[in-house]
Amino acid sequence: MLVLVIVLLVVWLILAVVGFAIKGLLWLAIIGIILFLGTAAVGVVRRRALRR
Repeated sequence: MLVLVIVLLVVWLILAVVGFAIKGLLWLAIIGIILFLGTAAVGVVRRRALRR
């Protein structure tokens, strides 16, 4: 599960960088950032739940 979260974080980060690099794809950067933060939050919540 942790590998999946890391892979998703990398994909969202790449989308955000591409979106900022190409000015016409600013919407892609915004979506990439939102998905990155959402995936990171889910990963943190699940990791804390597994520790208990």
